Amino acid sequence: MKTLSHAEVGQELPPLTLPAVNRTTLALFAGASGDHNPVHIDIDFARKAGMPDVFAHGMLGMAWMCRLLTQWAPQKQLRKVDARFAGITQVGHVITCRGKVAEIVDFNGERCARIEISTSNQYGQVRIAGEALVALA
Repeated sequence: MKTLSHAEVGQELPPLTLPAVNRTTLALFAGASGDHNPVHIDIDFARKAGMPDVFAHGMLGMAWMCRLLTQWAPQKQLRKVDARFAGITQVGHVITCRGKVAEIVDFNGERCARIEISTSNQYGQVRIAGEALVALA
């Protein structure tokens, strides 16, 4: 694999595919994050809210996207991460995180890669889309 200093437009980050989302993962994330919203862990509450089942926290998907980035570059080189939630990640979804260098830019005097990032399920439906800036020095 090329070093970060040799990153180029069009280069794809190695994808990250996670195990199917399950209730244990949601309960563990609720505990770790402090986000105990019952729509993510209580099926009866989720159904009363009009959902067929509990579903993943949006920030869990963000954490997976950041894991994709930190498997490519050290965390200390992340400068910015922006995201838009595009869909709900349901129990049973197998999520793949992807990234691609869209351009090389100057950000606050540093040479950075602007990376388009996303998560999608096994049906190809995008759940989160965004971009990140990663310092290349």
